[in-house]
Amino acid sequence: MNRIKKYHFPIKELGQNFLIDKDIIAQIVQIINPKSNEILIEIGPGLAALTKPICRLIKELIVIEIDKNLLNFLKKYSFYSQLNIFCQNALKFDYLDLYNKKNKLIRIFGNLPYHISTTLIFYLFKNINIIKDMNFMLQKEVAERLVAVPGSKLYGRLSIIAQYYCDIKILLNIFPERFWPIPKVHSSFVNLTPHTSNVPYFTHNINILSYITNIAFQQRRKMLRHSLKKIFSENVLIKLDIDPRLRAENISISQYCRLSNYVVKNNILNNNSKNTLKKKNEHLFNQRYSWLLR
Repeated sequence: MNRIKKYHFPIKELGQNFLIDKDIIAQIVQIINPKSNEILIEIGPGLAALTKPICRLIKELIVIEIDKNLLNFLKKYSFYSQLNIFCQNALKFDYLDLYNKKNKLIRIFGNLPYHISTTLIFYLFKNINIIKDMNFMLQKEVAERLVAVPGSKLYGRLSIIAQYYCDIKILLNIFPERFWPIPKVHSSFVNLTPHTSNVPYFTHNINILSYITNIAFQQRRKMLRHSLKKIFSENVLIKLDIDPRLRAENISISQYCRLSNYVVKNNILNNNSKNTLKKKNEHLFNQRYSWLLR
C-alpha cells in the first residue's frame, strides 16, 4: 500500500477504482482468452491486475493510459518491455492508424473509468469495422441499459445504438468490495462483439437513426404521434406498421431503422438539414453522454 501511495493515486477525478479480486481477474482473463497473434489494446491498465496475466499469454500488449504516475508504477514489472505504451486520452487515440499499421482487427479491453465509459464506447463505434470485439468493466446500470429490450424502463437510445452495432452480453456481475477504493456502485463485465454476418439491423444513415431516437426519447412518455409529429404523420406510421399510440420505449430497433430508412428514401430532410443534423450529432457526441441514458 505504501508503494501505491508513493505514486499519488487513486485520483478521484480520473475515476480510478482498481480491480483487486484474484478470482474475478482470473475469470476475466479466461473470458478475453487472448491469442499470441492478436492485436490487443488495454485501456487504463491501473495496477496491472489484467495487464500482468494477459502479458503471460501474448508477446505485445498495447496500453493506453492518461495517468503518468500509473505508467511509472508499471515500470517495476518484468513484463514492462512487452508493453507498447501510449500516454494519452483513449478518446483521442487513433485506432484506425493502428489498424492500418498492423493490418489486423483489434481487440480492446479494460476496466473503464465509469464517468467516460459510455462516451468511449460510442467513440469506438466510429471504428467498428476494424474491431474484433470489446470487453469492458462498466457500471452495472450502464451494462443493463446496453442490453435492455423494448418495453423495459432501461431501454433507450443507448440500448438502440449499441445493439445496432454489436451483440452484447453481460458476463459477470461484480460487487463493489472487489475494487479499491470501493466504488458506490455495482459493476458488470460486458462483451461487445460487432455484427458481421447476419446483421440484424440496417439503416441507410446512422445520423438519422440517432436523430429520430433522440427526439423520441426526449419525450419518452408521449405517444409517437405526438413526439414524432414533425417528421411522420399518423398515416405514415401506420403505413410502416408502427402503432402511433405507442411510446418511444415500446419501439424495436428494427422499427426505428424502418423510420430512418423512410426518411432517407423519401428525402424528408433536405441537404441543409442533413448537414445541420450531422454537425448536431457530432456536437452531441463530444458532450458527456447523459442524454443517452434517458
